[in-house]
Amino acid sequence: MKNWKLLSVILASLLFVLAACGGSDESKESNADTQTEEQSATEDTTENAEGPVYPMTISPTIASTEDEKTGTIAFEDVTLEEMPKKMVVFDYGFLDTLDAIGVEGIVGVPKDSTLPEHLSKYDSDEYASVGNLKTPLLEDIAALEPDVIFISGRQAAFYDQLKEITPNVIFVGTNQDDYWNTFLASTEIAAQMFGKEAEVQEHVAKIDSAIEEVKALSSQYDTSLVTMYNEGKLAGFAKESRFGYIYDIYGFTPVTEDIASSSHGSDFGFEAILEFDPQVLFVIDRTAAVGDTSNIDKDMENDIIKETVAYKNDKIVYLDGPLWYLSGGGLQSELAKIQEILDELK
Repeated sequence: MKNWKLLSVILASLLFVLAACGGSDESKESNADTQTEEQSATEDTTENAEGPVYPMTISPTIASTEDEKTGTIAFEDVTLEEMPKKMVVFDYGFLDTLDAIGVEGIVGVPKDSTLPEHLSKYDSDEYASVGNLKTPLLEDIAALEPDVIFISGRQAAFYDQLKEITPNVIFVGTNQDDYWNTFLASTEIAAQMFGKEAEVQEHVAKIDSAIEEVKALSSQYDTSLVTMYNEGKLAGFAKESRFGYIYDIYGFTPVTEDIASSSHGSDFGFEAILEFDPQVLFVIDRTAAVGDTSNIDKDMENDIIKETVAYKNDKIVYLDGPLWYLSGGGLQSELAKIQEILDELK
């Protein structure tokens, strides 16, 4: 009887030890599972912190635009399931920004228009030609099978046709009524889509610094006028125009507010230039920008212009046509514009 009781005690002790060991193993497994889950969550968070999070919805820089033939064109938000790998870029300003921040995956650009010098690498065979800035080659674009197409105002009339190739057509152009803010909005799109916030901020900081420098320079002049040369004629631009940021952002004072707002400016005869007689006269060569032969030197060296204060004081500033007319709205081009004025007027 005593032996039986002793055996019962021993068996009970063994069962207790085994149960304790089992609980310990289960606890270890539970802790291991928890640690794995926490590690996975940490890895996901790190991945999100280092790169863009998709799906992602991108809004256009402007909601709509007016077209002479088709009327109002409304641009839609675009939801992307993943970062695009193949891109067609029609807007030279946005191409400029993508180039500045090192984005890869561009497969097609409008080569049949004059590419700005600093974007000349996109003229190589590595990139397909998709037409010119006003006439996309729709079949050629479709053959590229792009994940996304970036457009601006010059391609707006083809918006619906481009959406038949891919629904991911994003308007990234500027608006002459709010040029600077729409430019910044386009850079934010690039930063968001490709996880390049730091790179964009670095470039914008350089632009901000240059703006302060040009503001200090512009304060030395009482009057100025922005004009565009086109085949022997001049057009003037007011504050509410595509080049109005020279007044609003750079700080130059317009010689007159009485200029009609227009994308191509208000017609100005040489006599009107002499009548207003600005201290600084900016001239953008559109003829050269679109690839035609420019006679700007001969046409501007006339007896009327020679009577102006700007001519006599060597303050007629000839601005690079392709840079100002075609490729504005990019991180590189906007800094280059300011630097050009600084170099000419310092």
